[in-house]
Amino acid sequence: MVAGWFSGDGEDFRLIGTRCSACTSVFFPREDTHCRNPSCRGGELEEFHLCPRGRVWSFTDSRYRPPSPYVSDPELPWEPCTLIAVELESERLVVLGQAAPGVTVADLTVGMEVEVVPGVLHEDAETTWTTWQWRPTGVTA
Repeated sequence: MVAGWFSGDGEDFRLIGTRCSACTSVFFPREDTHCRNPSCRGGELEEFHLCPRGRVWSFTDSRYRPPSPYVSDPELPWEPCTLIAVELESERLVVLGQAAPGVTVADLTVGMEVEVVPGVLHEDAETTWTTWQWRPTGVTA
């Protein structure tokens, strides 16, 4: 888990970014030092909760173990997962994340509505690494 990137549970789960007070540009992952908009003279960066729903912009399945800094046990076999790029219209951002368990590329179409939910990236006997995942709206599993 990366501290400060998301918060809440269930219906209150949200990704946390920042928004520039001068140009209203939204950043995720969050930016805490300066506005990255090259046209902006700079403003204060304020914490901003991103919209919990968006539309599938693109998707694929991941058939290989990603390199570091991705956290996984190299002793365990790699389990493929579905990756979804989601467009958040009001923020004008595309946010990449894993699909919720059980969601495959066969379940997805470009333009379909999805929502952000809490998920588990990896866990072992001592630690559970949490993350965000995308799930088609109306699915409750």
